[in-house]
Amino acid sequence: MKRLVFSVLSFILFYHSEAQVMTSEILWSLGRVNGLELSADGKKVYYSVTRFDQAENKGTSYLFAHNLTSNSTEPYGGGQAFGGELSNSYSGKTILSTAGMWTDISGNKFAITDKEYSNVSLSPDGSKMMFTRDVKCQKTKADYYPNLVKSEAKIYDDLMFRHWNVWEDGNFQHVFLADVEQNIIRNEKDLMPGEQWDAPTFPNGGKDELAWSPDSKTLAYVSVKKTGKDYAVSTNSDIYFYNLSTGVTTNFTAGMDGYDRNPAFSPDGSKFAWVSMKRDGCESDKTDIIVQDLNSKKRYNLTANWDDFVSEFIWSRDGKSIYFTAPYRGVIALFELPLSQISDPFDAKLIRKLSNEEVDYNHIIGQAFDGKIICQRTDMNHAVEIYSLDPKTSHAEKLTRVNDYIYDRIKLSKIEKQWITTSDKKKMLAWVIFPPDFDPARKYPTLLYCQGGPQSALSQFYSFRWNFQLMAAHGYIVVAPNRRGMPGWGTAWNEQISGDWGGQVMKDYLAAIDQVSEKPYVDKSRRGAVGASYGGYSVMMLAGIHKNRFKTMITHCGSFNLDSWYGSTEEMWFANFDLKGPYWQKKQPASYKKFSPHRFVQNWNTPILIIQGGKDYRIPDTQAFEAFTAARLQNVKSRLVYFPDEGHHILKMQNGLLWQGEFHRWLEETL
Repeated sequence: MKRLVFSVLSFILFYHSEAQVMTSEILWSLGRVNGLELSADGKKVYYSVTRFDQAENKGTSYLFAHNLTSNSTEPYGGGQAFGGELSNSYSGKTILSTAGMWTDISGNKFAITDKEYSNVSLSPDGSKMMFTRDVKCQKTKADYYPNLVKSEAKIYDDLMFRHWNVWEDGNFQHVFLADVEQNIIRNEKDLMPGEQWDAPTFPNGGKDELAWSPDSKTLAYVSVKKTGKDYAVSTNSDIYFYNLSTGVTTNFTAGMDGYDRNPAFSPDGSKFAWVSMKRDGCESDKTDIIVQDLNSKKRYNLTANWDDFVSEFIWSRDGKSIYFTAPYRGVIALFELPLSQISDPFDAKLIRKLSNEEVDYNHIIGQAFDGKIICQRTDMNHAVEIYSLDPKTSHAEKLTRVNDYIYDRIKLSKIEKQWITTSDKKKMLAWVIFPPDFDPARKYPTLLYCQGGPQSALSQFYSFRWNFQLMAAHGYIVVAPNRRGMPGWGTAWNEQISGDWGGQVMKDYLAAIDQVSEKPYVDKSRRGAVGASYGGYSVMMLAGIHKNRFKTMITHCGSFNLDSWYGSTEEMWFANFDLKGPYWQKKQPASYKKFSPHRFVQNWNTPILIIQGGKDYRIPDTQAFEAFTAARLQNVKSRLVYFPDEGHHILKMQNGLLWQGEFHRWLEETL
């Protein structure tokens, strides 16, 4: 009820106020929409909305269902907080978590243990439940020294001793199977007893790495079944089939060397599809859709002749097409891949682009009863809402309007495409975001935005941290170039960054800011460079080579010293591929000599804000400490903002508000 009162009061406040611009507080008041899944009949789409409370410093989610036949929305869970788990079976059975309880869609409780249940997925016939749970499989300090309970020491004999934002604790996420009988969960079985690896994969794998066959006789899961050093240097995940009748697990993708993910059986169970990369150790390799006929065993690479990267896919309800999303020319687009003429090699000309707007379709929820594709959609001015898109006409219809009452009272930014000529005479897209009420007769301070990844798309995404709308609302023009290394522009463009972090990419950045700065509305004396992760590295690299283009800089979780970063990061496959090996090789890769920012730090003369999370094990905090120390010892104006309780991303509300506050305070002081 309190949330409802808050929403009503917020609506009244916005409705009766003058149109305003985005602020940090307004940004954090937006409801965050997450599309979950469709009902079995395709007539309802379930989604959650998360709202944040500053005093509590956390978000609370609520579950809703949008009826596609009546175009109406209703809440579920009786006003109780949604626990994040929902699964529907073809038989009509549903299980969901609310306020620490497990119920069906009518609110009837499931008799369930108090143990952990994650990634819950009901079998199509509703008789079984697949889920995941952490299981202890390795000894830890407590086992060796049970009497030394106050010691916080950690003991490791091999890599990977920490990953993303957690230390290895001897537990591994396993796939479990259980019977479901009249809302009673019984006969729980670990399908990976004693195995010292995770399924789904950590840290990004979830329900998208689990799948049921339509006949409920087989389940599929994804895992990298390697340990120690072998695990730290490999991206060779495989898809495993578990046969419920025999209890036998088989490696379905044995012999395929790269990532194999997103398993999905066709609606009739005759085919199986997944997303695959060829090369072991290359996390940003080209992603293809592979289909295998389960009767003939014939495999087809459906996108081998398509020179771009698949993000995710679903089968059509009739099994005659596959719908997928992909970064494509500066957006995340939706495509159809018809299977009526399946062949090897597959004719890429048959792939049809369905979406035409300059927006991101960043997640496919499913296909509705009437054939429309239900997706999440964003643009740089709007957070996620759920849309339907008709594959026959490409017409899109907005289904949820969670944040309309806020956006209707906010002045939006103008967003423009500008084409940049790079130093090697290529054409490169730059998104340019203008302040609300932009006046071309004025001059504006301008920010160069450096994207992370480094192989991540710079599309029409909407970030609650790196929010272009908020930057523009503070009066800045933002220049966001699709530099080398980004998917959506062909594999050659994407590959060129590996081993060349500080080479052509830096020239791309400088070409973008130089050419946009020729516009009369850019104040050349007030330009800054900002970025996170690889973008943070980029800012620190530019700090040593920009030749006084920039007046200020902001770097978040960026690599400063590639020698020390190599020895302190965790996913060694990434460092090995992108830097071309360790620094101790007899023939040292050029990355360490030519492209490490610390080798140019003597040239730093621009104020720099350095932001870092203490639990970031991808870019450990010593990188920030080294950079800050070097800046201050050279009397470069600098500031360190350190979040000991955050990782690579700033996720907590009060930390997020402080992050935005320091970001813009720094710009006000230095730009």
